[in-house]
Amino acid sequence: MHFSTVLAISGVFYTAVSSVSGLGTSCSSPLGPGTAAPGDPYWLETINHQGIAAYNSDPTGYQVFRNVKDFGAKGDGVTDDTAAINSAIASGNRCGGGSCPSSTITPALVYFPRGTYLVSSPIIAYYYTQLVGDAKNPPTLLASASFSGMAVIDADPYIPGGGGAQFYTNQNNFFRSVRNFVIDVRNVPATDSQGTGIHWQVAQATSLVNIVFQMSTAADTAHQGIWMENGSGGFMGDLVFNGGKFGMWVGNQQFTVRNITVNNANTGVYSLWNWGWTFQGVHINNCQFGFDLATGGTTQATQTTEAQAIIDATVVDTPIFVRTSQPSNGRLGGSIVLNNIKLTNVPTAVGVVGGAVVLAGGTTTILSWGQGNIYHGTSTASTFTQGSIPAISKPSVLLDGSGNIFGKTHPQYASYALSQIVSVRDNGAKGDGRTDDTAALKAIFSQYAGCKIIFFDAGTYIVTSTLTIPAGTQIVGEAWSVIAGSGSAFQDQANPRAVVRVGDPNSQGVLEISDIIFTTVGPTPGAIVLEWNVQQPSGQNGGAGMWDSHIRLGGAAGTNLEANQCPSSGSGGTTNCFAAFLALHLTPASSAYLEGTWVWLADHDLDGDGQISLYSGRGILSESAGPVWLIGTAEHHVLYQYSLVNAKNHYMGLIQTESPYFQPNPAPPTPFSVNSSFEDPVFTSDLTSAWGLKVVSSSDIIVFGAGLYSFFSNYDQACITPATCQSQILDVDASSSISIYSLSTVATTFQLSVNGVGIVNQNQNINGFASTLTAWSPT
Repeated sequence: MHFSTVLAISGVFYTAVSSVSGLGTSCSSPLGPGTAAPGDPYWLETINHQGIAAYNSDPTGYQVFRNVKDFGAKGDGVTDDTAAINSAIASGNRCGGGSCPSSTITPALVYFPRGTYLVSSPIIAYYYTQLVGDAKNPPTLLASASFSGMAVIDADPYIPGGGGAQFYTNQNNFFRSVRNFVIDVRNVPATDSQGTGIHWQVAQATSLVNIVFQMSTAADTAHQGIWMENGSGGFMGDLVFNGGKFGMWVGNQQFTVRNITVNNANTGVYSLWNWGWTFQGVHINNCQFGFDLATGGTTQATQTTEAQAIIDATVVDTPIFVRTSQPSNGRLGGSIVLNNIKLTNVPTAVGVVGGAVVLAGGTTTILSWGQGNIYHGTSTASTFTQGSIPAISKPSVLLDGSGNIFGKTHPQYASYALSQIVSVRDNGAKGDGRTDDTAALKAIFSQYAGCKIIFFDAGTYIVTSTLTIPAGTQIVGEAWSVIAGSGSAFQDQANPRAVVRVGDPNSQGVLEISDIIFTTVGPTPGAIVLEWNVQQPSGQNGGAGMWDSHIRLGGAAGTNLEANQCPSSGSGGTTNCFAAFLALHLTPASSAYLEGTWVWLADHDLDGDGQISLYSGRGILSESAGPVWLIGTAEHHVLYQYSLVNAKNHYMGLIQTESPYFQPNPAPPTPFSVNSSFEDPVFTSDLTSAWGLKVVSSSDIIVFGAGLYSFFSNYDQACITPATCQSQILDVDASSSISIYSLSTVATTFQLSVNGVGIVNQNQNINGFASTLTAWSPT
């Protein structure tokens, strides 16, 4: 389905519980569909906002939720609302202006009721900000004819007279979200590139969701929807771009993009540089170019687009689907993977600037095509290919009704009435970062699970024993509400315990989590931060899932794991710097849809100064038989970032990892021990760094885009150029069935190993700063 002026997911916010394992004591029946009348305001607008910033110097006085109309915005399409909107964002001594690199103690959810908001200069999105429009009637941000500035929304402004300095360091520009808007720049003269929707130079834990960009369709238009020149993202999805010179003009280390539509633009997506991007679900209609890629740079100094992976696209009435700036000339100089691309009246599927045709188009379907180095099994030799590559074996449980990889948008419950929502603070929880909220939260779930949407007002909720979220529960946070495990229950790494259990073991039902952070108050060497047990209802893909929710360990106020306790020198020791035993465990009977999830052991202090040395034993362990859809990032855990053991039916794309900066001092598993009950890998003396991805006895696994990075050896970066920061980073055992596409690695000698033996040496695949393996299959 294609869209022109309506929102990409209009009408898809409806989510009804159809299967629960048990209802709360107050429930006479499951929640069912929303009951809001068409004219009712969105529930988020009218719920009592009593969220707090627990570690702010004035936690009761600081305002988390801000309605822009309370700050003077009119939303009438006539009054200039720029100053009022920026006041709503900035008030409360928040983190912006260039003097504050990051902060978790000044969160804000800035809400825009329905209306048209005229702006004449950029809306400056401060650090740790969610900009949220009315999900029932998304508001319009209308650029005036005299608009002056980089973009309607600017997430990382350049400081005037600063010599290129910006508010934030791009690769550390975390925790931001923009959702539910129409951004209209058509009043800006068509030839003016200041007609840009969003300047989105961001990093992890960021999202753009449900946004329509309206731009000029003039032949000489310079308008663009998204402009991004740097960063280390991130997720965006459910976006529509109408008109413009570029729907998206992008350069960023890595990103995942799901469900975008570009209509009547000159170029759908222009890519200046990357290490690896994955696009899932792309619709290009009546553009000149679908994707225009700068390619050919194979050194850090000449960095261009290293890896572009596109799955499930429809392209209509567009002369060229993919165009590269340079011919490959028989060698790697920009990897491309295309899978399930349906062309209608597209003469050239893949071409080169100047007119050369690499792959003819027409009205046809590209099943599986690649440009780059292709590997098989244990062979160390590659074949450079511009043509068909091994097709993905796609288990039907991972697909939607059209045969595409399944996707599900961030739930916002737009059709639900305020009477169908309950607040945890209204029901006894404090969220003040000090009070033990375990009993209160357990009581709330016991009373309301399955028949109310449970709203976690902004705050930090301390739990001192395992908190189970029952199957049938839907929870929503506010500016990333925090659930933090603390205390004696989580001290024994020989007997680890879950902080939060998502469903009882072997339970089944709808379970949705959005806008929540899970963490610990250290030291907690025995904490399993999130144990995921729930299985989605039969026939309801994505019924058990998590959106814009993260596991963040240490490096933030209130965690007791900051620079003062655990500096990078190691002087804090290990005993006081344990953050977790395991961050996320997908148990055998579970299923999970995880979109935009960041599982981060902090490498630096977001509320302090400098790098830190913390210890989390394991990142993501999946023993799930599936289905599992995993779009996310896991970084800095000691043994591994991702481990798949006896797992089945997984789609992973894009996944991104970083190895701990302190390794090999100590080398894994130190300061933890190998625990066979959790299927830990065994480390021989030559394996001195964590695995990015380890796959054992698993089947039907699809990795469609991966960036596995190692930047340090004991905090030293001399290892980057010779690619010796670690020896191996991805290992697959011979019994597993897995397809790997568009794998980029940094500073690791062997990109891929089989049975612990390095197979693919990075020196065969240098593709810029990173090295890229275009495809590998077991046979």
